[in-house]
Amino acid sequence: MSKPSIGDQELALLHYLAEHENVSVGEVAADYGEERGLARSTVLTMMERLRAKSYLKRRHVQGIYRYSTATGPNEVMSNAVGQFVEKTLSGSLSPFVAWMSEKAEVSDSELAELEALVAQLQSRRKES
Repeated sequence: MSKPSIGDQELALLHYLAEHENVSVGEVAADYGEERGLARSTVLTMMERLRAKSYLKRRHVQGIYRYSTATGPNEVMSNAVGQFVEKTLSGSLSPFVAWMSEKAEVSDSELAELEALVAQLQSRRKES
């Protein structure tokens, strides 16, 4: 079963939290929230929504809730990309590939990674 979808702001916050494990709402509000003009209450609401969606976990330490990610950033990004492809692109990768070939700057290492993924997809097709 896939996890509930998350918005752009939630995804950005989740990436921040993946880099700053075991933090309190106050710490996140003072660092992440202040930079983005978000009130402490907004940060708390976002963090609790992410926890309700099972992306975050919290534990009570010396009277303060400390939050950390429940999944790795790769799983979060994979879910976000999957949801984007399904909802926005109606399940088709062709529009994304077309955009990438026309607009995106692709480094040599990214191109090699893409080529390896295509080879992996071709290999799976041959096995089926």
